[in-house]
Amino acid sequence: MKYLLIKHYRGAPAAANDVPMRDWTPEEVADHVEFMERLAERLQQTGEYVNSLALAPEGTWVSSDDQGAPVVGDELPEEKDLIAGWMLIDVADESRAREIAAELAHAPGAGGRPVREWLELRPALGAADGEG
Repeated sequence: MKYLLIKHYRGAPAAANDVPMRDWTPEEVADHVEFMERLAERLQQTGEYVNSLALAPEGTWVSSDDQGAPVVGDELPEEKDLIAGWMLIDVADESRAREIAAELAHAPGAGGRPVREWLELRPALGAADGEG
């Protein structure tokens, strides 16, 4: 069953260590990224890791015109509404997905303390019936 663990810039409930990453030291950012890379490596070894990606806060809306050509809109809203990144996992059940989400949420942040952020856990379409 595939699950998407979504990290938000803002908009989720406040993290226990609620210091925005833009205010972290370079060492704190490096420690956070290293933690996530080690977690991904461990999940690769168990076959539970599918992929992950961190996203920059800037971006723009894109749609299409009547002929299917790109139409560019306004910039994206403030970062409170943006996704910071995600990790896609393939696990036996929702209980295991929650365990991995909790581990990811416990990544170090400002001051080296765990962020304890809230992650959005979403099953892939069809995951509930074993198709995901």
